[in-house]
Amino acid sequence: MASNTRRSFLSNLGVAATAAGATFAAGSTGARAQGTTDARWQPARHPQDEWFDQLPGKHRFFFDTTTPEKLEDAIQFTGNYYGANRGVYGLENADLAVIVCMRHRSAPFAFNDAMWGKYGATLAKRAEFVDPKTKEAPKVNYFTPKAPAAPARARGLASLMNLGVQFAICNLSTRAIAGLIADATGQKTDDVYTEITANLIDHGRLVPAGIIAVNRAQERGYSITGG
Repeated sequence: MASNTRRSFLSNLGVAATAAGATFAAGSTGARAQGTTDARWQPARHPQDEWFDQLPGKHRFFFDTTTPEKLEDAIQFTGNYYGANRGVYGLENADLAVIVCMRHRSAPFAFNDAMWGKYGATLAKRAEFVDPKTKEAPKVNYFTPKAPAAPARARGLASLMNLGVQFAICNLSTRAIAGLIADATGQKTDDVYTEITANLIDHGRLVPAGIIAVNRAQERGYSITGG
């Protein structure tokens, strides 16, 4: 009797172990399947943003500027970035993909000297900026979009252009600037917009909004600095 009871117990124990093993194996298979599925979030891709990936470079950097002061900082630090990469790492300019974003109060400096000569008062008012020496609205782009024979600012925008830097210019700010100029001069906003967007600084590109450019640059592997 005791022997039969013992055999029955061992038999039931074997069935239970088999069932537990099957359950564990099924769970392990499910865990492995779940682990091999890449469910990580990935950013959506849009045709308007493809240009970020078309810039050559082993390293990607994006300077976000919203004020004249931040733009001046970006000009200086971009020069440092190229210089140190060249001097310490032996990298060429083409090894670096660098974008400077101009939005909000730095956006007025995305236009060339001709626009500053014509609309300097309104552009300076929008930027909340006056020439530090004259205390008046500049008659040319203060940050030198074109390099003169003997540049007054060794590290102006023209210097960055020579390095291959690209400029992302906020279209929302540009529209607002066109409206301000139109109000001040009695023109139509659309006409002013057409004029000023035909007179962007070299290497300048309109983006739907500066803040969107910041987001898309980060999603495409650019380090972000500034503000």
